Amino acid sequence: MEPGFWDDQSKAASVQRENKLLTDRMADIAEMDDLIENCQLVCELQAIGEATGEGEALFSEMLSKLEVLEVDTLLSGEYDSANAFLSIQAGTGGLDAQDWAEMLMRMYLRYFDDQGWSSRILELQEDSEAGIKHVTIEVEGEYAFGMLKAEHGVHRLVRISPYNTSGKRQTSFAAVEVMPEIDQDLAVEISDDDLKIDTFRSGGHGGQSVNTTDSAVRITHLPTGIVVSCQNERSQLDNKNFALRVLQSKLYELRLQEENEKLQGIKGESADNTWGSQIRSYVLHPYNMVKDHRTNEETGNVDAVLDGEIGPFIQAYLKEKR
Repeated sequence: MEPGFWDDQSKAASVQRENKLLTDRMADIAEMDDLIENCQLVCELQAIGEATGEGEALFSEMLSKLEVLEVDTLLSGEYDSANAFLSIQAGTGGLDAQDWAEMLMRMYLRYFDDQGWSSRILELQEDSEAGIKHVTIEVEGEYAFGMLKAEHGVHRLVRISPYNTSGKRQTSFAAVEVMPEIDQDLAVEISDDDLKIDTFRSGGHGGQSVNTTDSAVRITHLPTGIVVSCQNERSQLDNKNFALRVLQSKLYELRLQEENEKLQGIKGESADNTWGSQIRSYVLHPYNMVKDHRTNEETGNVDAVLDGEIGPFIQAYLKEKR
């Protein structure tokens, strides 16, 4: 209601988003209070022999709600409530690694849908033979970055290769990178002289104007060597704007990393996209199991995980880091 509040649309949208997060959390707490009262009532009825048989169901519902609230309390980092950019890069393993990268993309897109988040593929490098080499996805939703930061790292797949005529077991790797979408107030200043901007014809889906014009944009930040690109929007301007947003997030993350390294007096290194650096293994042969090596969370239901049921792994990671 403050005069002039809506003059700055970007800031107003940020306040609205924060307000919704707080309102939803308060609603969850109120629902938990109601469940507790109902459970107490059932217990009292059981004590006098007038139980209705609803106690077990209510208690189970209360535990589920408690799990949600517990995870919410863990998402209190500076950028946990922000939207996110998620990138997948095929690693060691040839065609199998590219196929694995595409499987991961499908897994995450299904998880986003289950969460009720919206997602948009900004850049996709497909291979003519199989799978994808790289993809960048913009994810918009409540606590998107806070949840997805658990997925940052190298993911390892073990299976019988469909691309090996001898039917041998193959190990493949793909790296997942997750960055928060930063507010404009925190944006890193970028000089035009530091940018090399190339345009090219999109090779992905998106309609005639995407595929027949040089609408795709690749931006190289010369001082750091960071390269970002976007090709799935219809206009060159839109692709450029999205690429700049991704670049801003990468540069801001890099600045925070450098500051942290100075404070700790160490030089951080990113994990190689290969053996010994994986955060999670997905084994389809000789047995079925998905195991997170940071938390020891595991399941034998590999199909469910690849269909997007990664919530338990994310929750276990957040609890481990609290």
